[in-house]
Amino acid sequence: MAERYPVGFFAGVTEFILIVTGSYVAHYLRFGDWHMTDFYLVGTFILGLIVVGCQVMVGGYLSWRGRHFFRQLGRVYSAWLLALGIIAGAAVLLKVSADYSRIWFLTTVCVAVALVTGFRLLIYLLLRYSRSKGRNLKRVVVVESEDGASQLRSRLDILPEHGYQAVHFITLKSGANWIRELEDTLESNGAHELWLCLPLEQGRAIKTVLRAMRHLMVDIRYFPDLGDLPLLNHRVSEVAGLYTLDLSFSPMQGPARIVKRFEDLTLGVLISVLVLPLCLIIAIAIKCTSSGPVIFKQYRTGISGRRFKVYKFRSMEVHEESSGQVTQARPGDPRITRLGAFLRRTSLDELPQFFNVLQGRMSIVGPRPHALAHNDFYKNEVESYMQRHKVKPGITGWAQVNGYRGSTDTLEKMEKRVEHDLWYIDNWSLGLDLKIIAKTVVKGFFNGEP
Repeated sequence: MAERYPVGFFAGVTEFILIVTGSYVAHYLRFGDWHMTDFYLVGTFILGLIVVGCQVMVGGYLSWRGRHFFRQLGRVYSAWLLALGIIAGAAVLLKVSADYSRIWFLTTVCVAVALVTGFRLLIYLLLRYSRSKGRNLKRVVVVESEDGASQLRSRLDILPEHGYQAVHFITLKSGANWIRELEDTLESNGAHELWLCLPLEQGRAIKTVLRAMRHLMVDIRYFPDLGDLPLLNHRVSEVAGLYTLDLSFSPMQGPARIVKRFEDLTLGVLISVLVLPLCLIIAIAIKCTSSGPVIFKQYRTGISGRRFKVYKFRSMEVHEESSGQVTQARPGDPRITRLGAFLRRTSLDELPQFFNVLQGRMSIVGPRPHALAHNDFYKNEVESYMQRHKVKPGITGWAQVNGYRGSTDTLEKMEKRVEHDLWYIDNWSLGLDLKIIAKTVVKGFFNGEP
């Protein structure tokens, strides 16, 4: 095993030693003595073996080349959680949990995780430094189409950070002469890998290259050129033992969906309680200054295209429009009341939407919901427009804090808003949501829109 997987074997042995070290440190902190009894030594070795075994199971010792550091840590911590679950279950079944000090165990875990994290960070920094000096790099020959591998070329400057160096680009052609040219290129450049950056339509050419290179010991990767396709949260997954390239998927699935809903409920309840007195004052003010209902209701499109009623404080005089027509508010719009102008300018008219959040029909952060008539119009004018409905609409969003809020009186404005919405969906995280909320609090209330 050490000969086939030297780095992984070294990492496993080192992390086992770090776990044992963490156990000794925890024993000293808990009991004031470095000497551990055989009983605690057995527990330490079992902990170390289970953690290392779980790391092997989740791929924690696979090659780090080409992987982001935080994704590596995510895999490491997942293995630790799995190991702790196994240990807790075994301790209960064997009735030995009371025989060990809980403080010692928790301290061991904390110290060991800190040591393992530091070890991983040290290796990452050493590899990054080495690669910045041109060492520890895999040499790559790239086969591209006549249009070029634009996506890869735009990342050439960061490839060394991930352990690769593109040493030669060769344009795909047909014929035996080109195959011989490719073989000579691989040999003369001492290439470790061959990357095929080709569009999906070049499937026959890919098969030809694979067959021609079957006698060479070079690793071959296929990078499908999807630059002309609007991708959303794309990834590789497995279905019934078959690999699939998912091109358009919502990130709000599985654990992410639970985290998002927990965020909405926690912040939604807190904010709703805080703004309730203000909502009562606004409701009384609307009732006293104009005739009509306090709350304005309008159907909007929600997640997966389902319609729902969105709530706002009424900011216009009661009026009727032709069926299917929605006229956007504009500067000096006579339909807007004096109080309504203030509510819209400060975004206070949107406070009732926190009730939509508690209902589960909206999120605090997400693409802003548009009127149904606007959806029917823009879905044919803006590419990937309807993909913004793969997540719940939000009270605020990435587009809004970047200046694309209010009236969209030109197609370009709507395109930029959709571009920001899709970027948010593709890059969603809890941290991004909190950043957007913070930006909204700082600058998002006062918008100067009609």
